[in-house]
Amino acid sequence: MALAAVGTLPLTRLSETGSVYGGLLPGFVIASLGLGAVFVTATTTALGMVGHQEAGLASGVVNTFHEVGGSVGVAVVSTVAASGFERGSVEGFGDAFTVCAVAAALGAAVSLVLVPPGTPRSTGGPHVH
Repeated sequence: MALAAVGTLPLTRLSETGSVYGGLLPGFVIASLGLGAVFVTATTTALGMVGHQEAGLASGVVNTFHEVGGSVGVAVVSTVAASGFERGSVEGFGDAFTVCAVAAALGAAVSLVLVPPGTPRSTGGPHVH
């Protein structure tokens, strides 16, 4: 999440005359590397900490929160970005990416407490879901 926050920071300063390759692409690449690691960590942690008989339920809960969180996130960020259109500028996108950076930084801080340290131990045979 910290890597996602760092990748989102340059996106908070987008301008109407900025370059897609210089301003937008690097931030997206860095942020996506961080988010990719988050999804793997969430799934591994959730499935590694439950018994084999509960693997399907755990997988369903992780995927449900992934989809609901994504939907709520898109709704919030697009609403913030749309506020810039009312002012006739692209400033709303900077505000929207600021919301993303703050949310990612808060997620990184919370994960220090919630994600157990070390590698999850397998509780039985291979998980099938």
